[in-house]
Amino acid sequence: MPETKVKKEEDFHEWYNEIVELADLCDKRYPIKGMNVWKPHGWRIMQNIDNLIREEMFSTNHKEVYFPLLIPESLFKKEEEHIEGFFQEVFWVTHAGDNELEERWLLRPTSETAMYPIFALWIRSHSDLPLKIFQIVNTFRYETKQTRAFIRVREIHFFEAHTAHVDFEDAERQIEEYKEIASRFFRKLCIPFIFNKRPEWDKFAGAYYTISMDALMPSGRTLQLGSIHQYRDNFARPYNIKYEDVNGEHKYCHQTTYGMSERILGAIVGIHGDNRGIVLPPVISPIKVVIIPIIFKGKEREVLEKCREINDRLKEAGIESHVDEREDTPGSKFYDWELKGVPLRIEIGPKELEKRTVVIARRDTGERVEVSEDNLLDEVRRLFDLISENLYRRAEEFMKNHIATVDTIEEAKNSRAYIFELPWCGEKDCALRMEEELDLKTLGEPLHVDIGDKRCAACGGRAKTFVRLAKTY
Repeated sequence: MPETKVKKEEDFHEWYNEIVELADLCDKRYPIKGMNVWKPHGWRIMQNIDNLIREEMFSTNHKEVYFPLLIPESLFKKEEEHIEGFFQEVFWVTHAGDNELEERWLLRPTSETAMYPIFALWIRSHSDLPLKIFQIVNTFRYETKQTRAFIRVREIHFFEAHTAHVDFEDAERQIEEYKEIASRFFRKLCIPFIFNKRPEWDKFAGAYYTISMDALMPSGRTLQLGSIHQYRDNFARPYNIKYEDVNGEHKYCHQTTYGMSERILGAIVGIHGDNRGIVLPPVISPIKVVIIPIIFKGKEREVLEKCREINDRLKEAGIESHVDEREDTPGSKFYDWELKGVPLRIEIGPKELEKRTVVIARRDTGERVEVSEDNLLDEVRRLFDLISENLYRRAEEFMKNHIATVDTIEEAKNSRAYIFELPWCGEKDCALRMEEELDLKTLGEPLHVDIGDKRCAACGGRAKTFVRLAKTY
């Protein structure tokens, strides 16, 4: 079976660039760098991912909204720390036609400054809380590093949930709910990840603390899939988001957010793909089963009729399927659908007609099995489960095998791991020293850890926690 020109194991980044185009996910030839065109196959996959997070949001009583793209500069400037974090990444709108605007507008890099003046209008009483909303929109950031489809772009397909609460404790309960949502969501996508509490100097601008979700890519670099932020009342104060409590007192709300982007699709491509194309978890594949007629002269009509019959059965059972009736060789069709990552391929020829069977091939392993027509639906569903479990297990094993917990910087230098956990006193200078000596970046600290009586790998002082370091995107 044909393979990519560049092998994944030899040059991951060139393989990735090649595969996103061959699999028809996007077109990078748009004349603004970092703003790519979503092609039909890639967009349908992304929409299926969006629908998974919508299900999670609706099941936890979040409501979907849609806020405007443009933000007045005056609103953006209300939260100084937030401005500092995003100012160099902002795209500005200065004119309407030939007329210079009285006030500059910006394309949202994220939506706190667009939403929170409206929150101040929506929230009046404790009975309005908790407020839980989300939106799926495009955000814009002037990315100056090398762009890479889905992973580092300037126009970002973005999910963001925002909540407001009566106090810090209720906001903390929301953080726990978001961690549970993330665990369920990424498990469905067969992506293992680790939570990291970001260091103070690299948390989200304006946040009290930030938790990131980081996956390990085959390149040995980590990819931040999303983040959860506890704001406390840091945004409520400048935007005057208050409520009246049961005693008639006016108090500032406490807020949280949870954000993710199209990087999720980049992670799926990179982690699960191989030298024959992308490999999609069944839950997000636009076509879950492709049916290939194996045509022999004199049997064309019977084979095609059977393929269409099987296709109808699958669709009636709620399984997205497609019969490839193009006038092309079966081998060429196999190649096209493997590139696109379709989980299962059904082959039907004269032999299968006689025996009332079909041949099913798995995209993840290439295994082929002959199945009775009577057992087809049960077997397809069973194979979907096996594929999902296999994809997750392989990725989890890779990640676990490349995380090393060591006591010293020297041990880390001698290790072949990609993610390192070292004892840390909590001081920024010590983390930066570890970064410099290992040529890695700080991911943050594990959420729950027993450090014992270990000594900081940088200064030798009493360690308070572990610090995780890795190469990152």
